[in-house]
Amino acid sequence: MKKIVLVFLFLMFGNFSFGFGFSNSVANENGHKVLTANIEFNWLDITQIDRDAVIEKYRSELFGEDTVFKYNKKDFRFEYKDFLKDSDYKRHYMLVKNNVKETDYENLCGFYKGRTLISYAVQYKDNLKTVYYYDALGNLRYVDKFSENYPNFPYMSKQYRANGTLVSAIYFISHDMQYMYDSNKSFKGAWYKDKMYNRRAKQVLTRSNW
Repeated sequence: MKKIVLVFLFLMFGNFSFGFGFSNSVANENGHKVLTANIEFNWLDITQIDRDAVIEKYRSELFGEDTVFKYNKKDFRFEYKDFLKDSDYKRHYMLVKNNVKETDYENLCGFYKGRTLISYAVQYKDNLKTVYYYDALGNLRYVDKFSENYPNFPYMSKQYRANGTLVSAIYFISHDMQYMYDSNKSFKGAWYKDKMYNRRAKQVLTRSNW
């Protein structure tokens, strides 16, 4: 079964933080498996000066001169006009509720508040560089846009609201390690597996699936 690594949400539906992903062995669009190396996690051991240097390094790579912080709403919604409403949302909803993560044509993931499914994500296999996030009624809420080298690590992703406004940017070092920033370029944290650490190496969040 082909596995992919999907981006996690930090600013969806209030203050919930979600994480999801699968194997650290992913498949590219030609079906060739991309193997990733193990990366040493030393965020807790390096000095604050070194942590700040790492934060600035990935900030500069994520927010280059070509970064779009706000697309024209009309243009953005026209670009994704075929995805503003998930015409197959009832099927997707039921598949996700039944813990189906993959079909022949798409990868799926659900997000819950307690036991209630409040949103789900769809990544179509004919365009792996985009992930669409919908509410439970199939209305588009967010779009993830991956960099051209996805799924080869390292790669970047930027998440936009359905109105074209940037929400977050993430630098993926590996399946286990990511650096996350908000739309103001502020560092949110370094994820390692199921734990997020802030600038001072203090654990601030956990995720149940990565």
